Amino acid sequence: MTDQNPGQIPSITEATLADIADNGLWRSDATVNPAAVDLGRGLAEALQGREGVQLPPELADLVARVLRIAAIDTPTILAADDIGLSAFSIKLKGEEQHPVVILPAGWSPVGWLPFVYAYLTLALRGYHVLAYTPRGLGYPGWPSTSEGYVDVAGPNDWSDGSVVIDYVQREFNPSKIGFLGESYGSGISQLVAAHDEDDRVDAVVALSTWGNLATSLYANNTRHTKAVELLIGFTGGPKEEKFDQETREILDKFAENRDLDDVVAWGTERSPETYVRETNRRGIPTFISNTWHETLFPAAPVVDLFTELDVPKRLNLWIGDHGAPEGPGLSGLLTTLPFPGLRVPMQEAYEFLDHHLLGVDNDVPNWKAVENQVMFTYKTKPVLGGGKRITEPAHREAYASWADVTTGGETWYLTGTNGDGDGALADKQAAGWERSFELGELTAATAVDEVMGTGQKEWTGNPKSYVLADFERPRLLVWSTDPLTGQGEVARRIRGAAEVRLTVRGTGEDVTLVAYLFDVAPDGTARIITHEPYTALGLTPGVDATVEWKLQPAAYDLPVGHRLALVVNSRDELYSFAAEAGTATIGSPGGNESRLELPLG
Repeated sequence: MTDQNPGQIPSITEATLADIADNGLWRSDATVNPAAVDLGRGLAEALQGREGVQLPPELADLVARVLRIAAIDTPTILAADDIGLSAFSIKLKGEEQHPVVILPAGWSPVGWLPFVYAYLTLALRGYHVLAYTPRGLGYPGWPSTSEGYVDVAGPNDWSDGSVVIDYVQREFNPSKIGFLGESYGSGISQLVAAHDEDDRVDAVVALSTWGNLATSLYANNTRHTKAVELLIGFTGGPKEEKFDQETREILDKFAENRDLDDVVAWGTERSPETYVRETNRRGIPTFISNTWHETLFPAAPVVDLFTELDVPKRLNLWIGDHGAPEGPGLSGLLTTLPFPGLRVPMQEAYEFLDHHLLGVDNDVPNWKAVENQVMFTYKTKPVLGGGKRITEPAHREAYASWADVTTGGETWYLTGTNGDGDGALADKQAAGWERSFELGELTAATAVDEVMGTGQKEWTGNPKSYVLADFERPRLLVWSTDPLTGQGEVARRIRGAAEVRLTVRGTGEDVTLVAYLFDVAPDGTARIITHEPYTALGLTPGVDATVEWKLQPAAYDLPVGHRLALVVNSRDELYSFAAEAGTATIGSPGGNESRLELPLG
């Protein structure tokens, strides 16, 4: 679905559902998978009685079951400033009170359409449902498009959420009110809950969410340019029509790398972490889900938010990237599963709501607060046409708190070059060496090939494979351990956020360093564990400066016989970079040796 005309409703087939299951919610260009949009449109039209909609038997039965117990509407809800918000509602029949789940749509030009399957699922669990498209999002002429300018989860969106609560109280008389959001909708859900003046939100589920929008977009003096570029292009219209003058000025400052204090203040205002005291005061139960290799809203700020919450809470961290774990369950996951465990991400979210809104006596109170899926511990088998299919899901580990994830650590010291030109990661301090590399060029050491696409493949059992020998040594530096030993099959249980300390000297005043950790197999192929950029500003050319920063958190089992490799380059397509040319020299002066702190659990 690439045009901007809703057009004829397509027939929904098993192939449509298989596409969603195999490829998830997103395409490689970070737009919504057309299969998910088609399915949402087909379900919405069938629910409204449009003749000729073709659905597989299981989906047709789902629609019929909901229509027996509920009424469907597509209202326009007027915001406080008379902006029209497109909405979709399911109102359960009868006089009995039911809770309502409100679902602000994600950042998408098709608004609430892709998740109609989830709305039906919630209705059958006993909820009224009200989904709406946040202001400004959508293609012109689409029924799921809302009026106004995109406020990027700002005060207008908080106010709109409260207006939607007013609406559901009038129309549904709900017993309790919950919010469930994916991506953009998840941040709005948390912010509305923290700001609603009448304290009416009883639970929040925030999927693929952010904790701090400022640090998600700009951290370690480095702008996350690719994420912002994709989001600007994914509203349903040109930037000049979708954002007001004030927001365009913020976006311009970000793009032009100027007045970044203004950008940080703007992002901080739109951060759930900023209002965590209010969330705690209100005691709002909060369910959070994110991924290890998230390219839009990195995991570290989400963990920081979660740690500050003092409410009934849950944090799930999964393999993959933005929306990969929850997308199929939100958009149309049926009984024929592409791999075991695929239902779990949404099932647990629904169980959390059931306990806090419906009062279901389930196992939620006994859950440990944190559940981490360990990267690539699934078992797979080859499939016809290439690739692999998961046969046993990756294992998960439960913890009472995030503080329990990391129980120890070890220090690896960087050395000068060894026999093959690379450096070593050694257990003893190594001082007095220097190594240089060229700045400004992309390399084969990169976080992802495709934003969200690479992580979707990880989620379905096909993580990206790197070849260490292919990394362009003039443009980057490599340090690695010897093959590691350990008990059983695991040499190192990496748990938490690694930290690097490097002494750098540049030919210019600013240098971007991107650090990656790789798991290197005996055959030289590698998988990425984690990464993070850092831009050193205001250097004196030719003079050493020591910098240190944390990489994104990870849960990774490094197998016995594999090597751990640290790679440093100057540029990744996800981020801004400081120098178009020149060189950087990494050294290790005595008393301030360059090192890697590896967290273990």
